[in-house]
Amino acid sequence: MSRLFETMQLGPLQLANRIIIAPMCQYSADEGSATDWHLIHLGHLALSGAGLLICEATAVCPEGRISPQDLGLYSDANEDALARVLAGVRRYSPIPFAVQLAHAGRKASVQTPWDGGAQIPPHAPSGWKTLAPSALPFTDGTDAPLALDEEGITQVRAAYMAAARRAARLGVDGIEIHAAHGYLLHEFMSPLSNRRTDRYGGSLENRIRLTLEVFDAVRNAFAPPRPVWVRISASDWVDGGWDIDSSVVLARELKARGCAAIHVSSGGLSPAQSIKAVPGYQVPFANRIRADTGITTIAVGLITEPEHAEAIIAAGDADAIALARAILYDPRWPWHAAAKLGARVDAPPQYWRSQPAQYRELFRTGAERR
Repeated sequence: MSRLFETMQLGPLQLANRIIIAPMCQYSADEGSATDWHLIHLGHLALSGAGLLICEATAVCPEGRISPQDLGLYSDANEDALARVLAGVRRYSPIPFAVQLAHAGRKASVQTPWDGGAQIPPHAPSGWKTLAPSALPFTDGTDAPLALDEEGITQVRAAYMAAARRAARLGVDGIEIHAAHGYLLHEFMSPLSNRRTDRYGGSLENRIRLTLEVFDAVRNAFAPPRPVWVRISASDWVDGGWDIDSSVVLARELKARGCAAIHVSSGGLSPAQSIKAVPGYQVPFANRIRADTGITTIAVGLITEPEHAEAIIAAGDADAIALARAILYDPRWPWHAAAKLGARVDAPPQYWRSQPAQYRELFRTGAERR
């Protein structure tokens, strides 16, 4: 029996297997609202056979978008557009659907990657002034962010809570809070980007304060039993930056507040990062957090082969694996993994005839799912 294809609990939410589709920015929204691209993209991935689909980084306020084309959940128009996409996905797929709530902080107001990804100055028609814990730009020569004051921090918390309420009205199955990859919450946690001297800066306890407050705000707005969890960068990969020991402390605090899991990534805070990206290079971080805290962990990062994913779960290094680029390249990755590992997977009946002769028992029927 494949361990990768065992069911698992994410808080009270049962997943059909331990394959999770990670949030992947599409830079295809219109004023924060999902478009037909999202219906096609997410609908496509919803048929993959994975256990959970997490929608891309979804900004809690306009200035929290990474690019002007980023998805948001800060207006009625945003909510209505995402509702239409979610209805289309759910019409044909039983896959649990989660949304990742995010604020890009000082890494906001940039061009799409295929347009170069450079910062859009605040005086440009499509740009805006970015926000951060301290007035330190992400790269030299770019516009410095505005350091948030207490009122600004209160507004950030309120924006997360309002977006979580919208997510609850949409009926999503879970919320992931984005505290990784150099975005706002990560910026508050890392001593490299947080030079504050108030209660949100200095000590580790102070630097993680906002992330814990945001978690509490989202948890309160998104009523149980639906789960809330957090994605973190376990290391800045820079001397003197955020590290795995700090991540363990954060994970322990989040677990005590009812956090369902830690989605363990790394990097993204500083251009000075030095990463040797090899298959599974972030898995040891997930392993350490799981071992030290007992919290459910999701491993991600260059996990591309089914046998590798199976080995991670079988060894107890993580409870689930997340796919991003690998499932963009092969949207039927879970089907192919099930075939290799001798497991069965969900697939829509319209596709059952696609099974090769040697895999006639690959797909589960609706009756078996029930």
